[in-house]
This record gives sequence, C-alpha cells and structure tokens, in this order.
Amino acid sequence: MEKVIIYHNPRCKKSREGLQLLEDRGIHPKIVKYLEDPPTPAELGEILEKLKMKPYDLLRRNEKEFKELQLKEKKDDRKALLEAMHNHPRLIQRPIVINGEKAALGRPPENILEIL
Repeated sequence: MEKVIIYHNPRCKKSREGLQLLEDRGIHPKIVKYLEDPPTPAELGEILEKLKMKPYDLLRRNEKEFKELQLKEKKDDRKALLEAMHNHPRLIQRPIVINGEKAALGRPPENILEIL
C-alpha cells in the first residue's frame, strides 16, 4: 500500500479521531501538520482533484479569515480561494486523508474508511 498521508491539526477533535481511526487499523500515515506547513496552491489543487471537490467546498466558512477576505464573494475564483487557503491554512477543512489517487475529508472521520 502506498504511504497514507493525513493533513492534520492536533488541536482538532475530528482530526485526532481520523488519525486514531487509521492507527487502530495498523496504518501509520505521514502526518502533515498543515497549519505549520501549508500545502501550496498547486498541491491544494491536486488534493481537490482527488477529493472531487471545488475549492469553496473545502473552506471552513466560520473562520474569521473567511469573512475578512470576503471569500463568499469569490466563491467561483479558484485561484483566489487556493491562495487564501495556502496563506490562511485555518480555512482548510480537516482532516484530509490521501491514499494514492484517492482522498477523503474526515468529516465525519468514518469517511476515511472509504479510501482504505
């Protein structure tokens, strides 16, 4: 099996649950603490392709940066949203788990099981 990757925020309950779900199955993923090491806009684009999602769907809309950057008005501006997520990684939903060419957003954490 290819190395599983989790984009993880240790302070987030859902992210901790997602990591635990993997570890309970004997999977020790590469952990990317995306708040410290945010994915580039290009990497985010690749992640979104695997998730089969649009950038707006990956945004945490309750974060203050969402409102401050007026991202609702930029809903269809892919480049602006990818840049915003890179520059303000708190905006990215979590956890994201990647297994080869498949990815899942762990909200709820059980979604991860679909790609294992």
